[in-house]
Amino acid sequence: MTPRRQRLVVVLLVLAGVGLAAALALRAFNDNLLYFYTPTQIAAGEAPTGKKFRLGGLVEAGSLQREPGQLEVRFQVTDANKAMTVSYSGVLPDLFREGQGVIAYGVLMPDGSFKADEVLARHDENYMPPEVAQALREQGHPGMTAPAAKP
Repeated sequence: MTPRRQRLVVVLLVLAGVGLAAALALRAFNDNLLYFYTPTQIAAGEAPTGKKFRLGGLVEAGSLQREPGQLEVRFQVTDANKAMTVSYSGVLPDLFREGQGVIAYGVLMPDGSFKADEVLARHDENYMPPEVAQALREQGHPGMTAPAAKP
């Protein structure tokens, strides 16, 4: 093999290696993305089936169901248009309450409910996760105005 062919083979092998590394990195990145959906988007079929994602909205008043002495809890998350049943087994955040913004991380079940692995609640009176606030504004939820422009 001539030196020119050897250089060509080395260059092609390096390009193939870089391409393979890039493809593996993009696949790993795509597998770790967490998409956010509202109950309306899930009802419209936009959410993935069998893949974990985030569900956000407000905890519907009067929807919290818990058996005394059990960690299993069920509640409704709404975006003012649609509501979705969320089931969670574990200790809820201290700030979790009805009428508050919440994000649940989990998977959509075949029966149409959402099985959460983790539940996050807003952390003070004025904060709401940006994705939840945006989704509620788009749904025309009362009290949700556009964010103020920064000076």
